[in-house]
Amino acid sequence: MSTKEKSLNFIEEIIEDDLAKGMPKDELRFRFPPEPNGYLHVGHASSICLNFGLGLRYNAPVNLRFDDTNPAKEEQEYVDAIKKDVEWLGYQWAEERYASDYFQQLYDWAVDFIKRGLAYVDSQSSEEMAKQKGTPSQPGTESPYRNRSVEENLDLFEKMKNGEFPEGTHVLRAKINMSSSNMLMRDPIMYRILHKHHHRTGDNWKIYPMYDWAHGESDYVEAISHSLCTLEFLMHRELYDWFLDQIYDNKSMRPKQREFARRNLSHTVVSKRKLLQLVQEGHVTGWDDPRMSTISGMRRRGYTPMAIRNFADTIGIAKRTNLVDVSVLEFCVREDLNKTAPRVMAVLDPVKLVITNYPEGQEEWLDAENNPEDETAGFRKVPFSRELYIEREDFMEEANRKYFRLSLGKEVRLKNAYIIKGESVVKDADGNITEIHCTYDTDSKSGSGTEASLRKIKGTIHWVSIKHAVKAEIRIYDRLFTHENPDGDKEIDFKSYLNPNSLEVITGYLEPSLKEANSGDRFQFQRLGYFCVDPDSTSENLVFNKTVGLRDTWAKIESKE
Repeated sequence: MSTKEKSLNFIEEIIEDDLAKGMPKDELRFRFPPEPNGYLHVGHASSICLNFGLGLRYNAPVNLRFDDTNPAKEEQEYVDAIKKDVEWLGYQWAEERYASDYFQQLYDWAVDFIKRGLAYVDSQSSEEMAKQKGTPSQPGTESPYRNRSVEENLDLFEKMKNGEFPEGTHVLRAKINMSSSNMLMRDPIMYRILHKHHHRTGDNWKIYPMYDWAHGESDYVEAISHSLCTLEFLMHRELYDWFLDQIYDNKSMRPKQREFARRNLSHTVVSKRKLLQLVQEGHVTGWDDPRMSTISGMRRRGYTPMAIRNFADTIGIAKRTNLVDVSVLEFCVREDLNKTAPRVMAVLDPVKLVITNYPEGQEEWLDAENNPEDETAGFRKVPFSRELYIEREDFMEEANRKYFRLSLGKEVRLKNAYIIKGESVVKDADGNITEIHCTYDTDSKSGSGTEASLRKIKGTIHWVSIKHAVKAEIRIYDRLFTHENPDGDKEIDFKSYLNPNSLEVITGYLEPSLKEANSGDRFQFQRLGYFCVDPDSTSENLVFNKTVGLRDTWAKIESKE
């Protein structure tokens, strides 16, 4: 086996096997089929990357198809958000399709099913149908309406379509096998009555197809070669194939359903129903809250499309569901931002630093490298003056030998600037340090080439000139849940694991180059982490979201526990 063959995932192996058995490569066609009943999450991102990745690998078209068969939960807002997410991830679909495009065709096929004795109108209540469905170990019993005449079924089905019956009074069921070991094959519902306005077809339809009926047939209409879905649809495959058996024309491409494992992400939930609950109950600010596992939330937090694509590639696809630690995603984000994010200076927990031997009123503009990982990124100017902000944790009045930041009597280098030495402190009545006084070595400017500038100093800290500092609102995000698998125990409400400290809002002080930053711009605040300009930001009130730290701090916390 070649190295290339070894690297194939099992879906690619299936496709390669089909090609080897004679399937023409130009007949490969894939689709990403979201239901527009919520915003896409990180699990959908993996599915997007899988389907569109196969399209790129095999130079095959990939459709974006909305499975819009339930107008009670679907909205145009969700359609627009899904399209934005797919495009943002860097993918382009071949055709934009909707299950609703095929409502008439699906109806016509259903009429044909009735005429061929393959479907009937059932007038039982949902409770009665549930009882007669049986159990996994006991066969079901036939509906008393199962043997209605073709004429009566056609008449009732047309009246259902015309809106002559209330919701819940009738359904159309496929006539398969009430004794099947697969309960999904026990006369599944094909249509139900819904007097709801549809976001595309308006009020034209009073009946709507069930997912199992619409999905495979939509694949068939679009000549999808490989219909890929998550493992919970494995038991649906038999029904998928049965429906296709009834309409298949051997001159057309017959879709093949294959399943892969859902990848759940730790410290979050990836159920659209539960994400909606978080939004509706106000636990988050919306679908795009940066703490959410939605693609729009990750985008707002500052995650990059390439990071998410690399994450999907890193975890791959598998046949068994598992929980992926969110640190894997954060690693991919950190790795990508390290290459692309400009370095800037910001102080988030400031204490005043006064350089007592620096002339009052003097300022100078120093050269600062934008990104050492990118030689083309160039340099910018940062202002330096007598009074600066530094991080409070970068000073210790009395420090041990392993502390390499600023302390009294010891030297440290100010990033891009001078070497300074701690001399004294000023404290308030409670003993808190309000000012640190130091002196600077006038010949030690970074990059000057002087002997003093080349002295080896172990510690380097960042800073911001107080006179030039730009004040900003900084939103520090942590994991939304304290438990790695908040949805793991069905007996416990997942919301009981909500992290009360998942958001902290503070005031930070930034170098002035950030005043012109635009929504979505990403930066590395040196020594602090990666940050992104939030859409709430204005020229009067800059708002930054913390995307991810420079290292995984949770790993340390969890190892101690």
